[in-house]
Formats: sequence, structure tokens, C-alpha cells
Amino acid sequence: MNMNNLTILFQGDSITDCGRDRETTTPNIGLGAGYVHLSAAKLMARHPAADLSIFNRGVGGHRIVDLYARWKVDCINLRPDVLSVLVGINDTWHAFNNNNGVSPTRYERFYREMLWWTRKELPNIKFILGEPFALPVGAVDESWLPEINERRAIVKKLSEEFDAAFVPFQTIFDDASQKAKAEYWLSDGVHPTLAGHELISEAWLKAFENC
Repeated sequence: MNMNNLTILFQGDSITDCGRDRETTTPNIGLGAGYVHLSAAKLMARHPAADLSIFNRGVGGHRIVDLYARWKVDCINLRPDVLSVLVGINDTWHAFNNNNGVSPTRYERFYREMLWWTRKELPNIKFILGEPFALPVGAVDESWLPEINERRAIVKKLSEEFDAAFVPFQTIFDDASQKAKAEYWLSDGVHPTLAGHELISEAWLKAFENC
């Protein structure tokens, strides 16, 4: 991939948001304290002459339908060359906590429409799709996992359909939880610790290099 003048956009929920500055519209600053910040720092250090523009438009608590509702402003209008999406855990979490989730069927429908719309407006865009993930600790119990697995399969299918790079985050955290307890990586079963964000960043960068 030609790195020169690339615009890279990260989209998703609180895992992506991670305290980003909602007021700035300037690239490369206010990217939050998570994997977006870590990934951007590495890319900018490795490619100092590339003049990269990196944006974080994650919003805590958002489901796929919330992303879709703000997609024109927070994606299409930014005209990214590379779009990274990580969304889905709230579609399940909200179902269990306040009966406001998004079913896997609707999740797939909105996600596909969102990608189709983006590709139509930006034909040369490259997608990086991360599967939703959780570990059964803290806020998460085993009853969540079958639905999360459905969403994982949907994202994998969409990545093949749209020729996107796919990041198997659940597999990565499952493997990591064999080395240290789940809370070491995901503080409440969903939100990554600093170590967890580093795992995400490492996997994301590998996917980016191959997309």
C-alpha cells in the first residue's frame, strides 16, 4: 500500500473511543488512550514522511444502528482511504442490560448496508473489520457468548464479501487468557486494559500491513 497522504479512520464504540477528544477535528491528535492511539503512534513513527491523517470517531455505548445514523458525517464526509470498524458488543450488552440490543440479523443488515454505502461513495477504500469479543468475567457471563459468536461469524462473512482485512480479536483474547487471567486483558470482560489495547494494536497493525 502506498502510505503517502493516507487518511485512516477508526470507527466503533467505547473500545475505540477510549476517551478521545470529541471537540477536535484535526487529525493525529486527541485519539484517546487506547489501541487507536497506540496504532497511530507506531504508524507515524514508522512512516514520518508519509503525511498520514488519522481520525478516531468511536463513540462509547454505540451499536451498529448508532454508527449507521452518524455515518455520513463521521465516515463518508471524511473520505478515508482506510476504514477500520470494531462494533458489536453493545448490540449484545444492551440486549441483556436494558432490552435495547440489536439482533444478529439486523446487525448484519445494517453492517452490510453501511459497508455497501461506503464502497459506493469511496470505490477505492480499504476495509479492516475487527470481530467483536468478550471474556466471561465482570459484566459478561457465559450466556452472552453464543450471540457474540454469531456476530463474529457475521463480521467474518462480511470481510470476505467486501474483500476486507479481518482481525480475529476473540481468538487473540482467548489465547491471551491462557497466559494471564481474563481481567488482565479485559477489565470487565469487554473493555481492554492497557495490555489488552496493546494486543488489539498489534493485531490491527498486522492486518493493516496486509490490506
